[in-house]
Amino acid sequence: MNASVRRLIVAVGVFAMLVAIGTIGYFVLGTGRWSFADCAYMTVITISTVGFFELGHMREVPGARALTVGLIIGGVGVLAYMQSNLTALLVEGVIGQALRRRRMHREIEKLSGHIVVAGAGGTGKHVVEELVVTRTPFVVIDRSEATLKHISDEMCGGKMLHVCGDATLDHVLLAAGIKRARGVVAALTHDKDNLYVTLSARSLNASARIVSKVVEDEAAPKIIKAGASSIVNPTMIGARRLAGELIRPEVHEFLDQMVRDKDKNLRLEEVNIPPLSSLIGAALKDTPIRRETRVLVVAVRDTSRVFTYNPEPDFVLLEGSILIVMGETDSVVKLRQLVADSVVRPTIEPAQPVRSLRPPT
Repeated sequence: MNASVRRLIVAVGVFAMLVAIGTIGYFVLGTGRWSFADCAYMTVITISTVGFFELGHMREVPGARALTVGLIIGGVGVLAYMQSNLTALLVEGVIGQALRRRRMHREIEKLSGHIVVAGAGGTGKHVVEELVVTRTPFVVIDRSEATLKHISDEMCGGKMLHVCGDATLDHVLLAAGIKRARGVVAALTHDKDNLYVTLSARSLNASARIVSKVVEDEAAPKIIKAGASSIVNPTMIGARRLAGELIRPEVHEFLDQMVRDKDKNLRLEEVNIPPLSSLIGAALKDTPIRRETRVLVVAVRDTSRVFTYNPEPDFVLLEGSILIVMGETDSVVKLRQLVADSVVRPTIEPAQPVRSLRPPT
């Protein structure tokens, strides 16, 4: 129950109490001269300031007109308060929701290269948490408006972009900007739903990277055939984590602290070396990566998908290389900007005037 509803209920309660006070007051003052219905009617038209007529012989009853004046003064304030809250409820309710949906639709239309998260349940909620921490633009799809609002208020200050609907439907995926998305996370409860989301997403966006949650092992090859780039089995990961806590507890404690540190937000990230970058052909020690961004290059993957772990300072970067780095979120953002700024834009020479081949006359 939101604040407007609570205020409206309070206003209605005060109005009812005022009507009861006026009705009983008139009845008591009249000592049976006026019926209870006449007293209630007189109270309502007085509070509403309509005032068709007075009860008979009111001037002969001490205190009756004083009560009327008090009801008019109190009624004006109560009615104004009730009407303002009713108007606020309508604006925040039907009209407000329509305006918010329209505004959110416009913001989603502006997105490009974002992540679409299908499902805001137990798995999807943690996906959203990671996307928020890494400042990755995203849109969440879920059938429950209450769930979406809860996650939005908890993690995004109420500003999370979302679409309320069935993620297995094409028009819902299109509303989330699936055609402009660079990635899709299928995190629904059942494998068949994730299979359908994967199939629909791949048909709508052939270049997107699709990662799907898998519950049953036999569903994994089917989801891969449907177009998923990768699959994740939370049960299997949980089992490995349980074993790892016994075998190498210090390693897992380090990873936990790295992920959960709210002050530093230390993360493992990947950064591509694009074509025409001035970093191509340069040794790691000669680049400003460490000096300006303070990230640690953990590994480098070349175009043949071979990883070089803990590369030497003399390691030469090639076009298409992917840097696996560890650093704080702000540092990774700086590194991405540094790599983007390193791209050398080709200069376009001005067109030369065309000389006539005709001999002079």
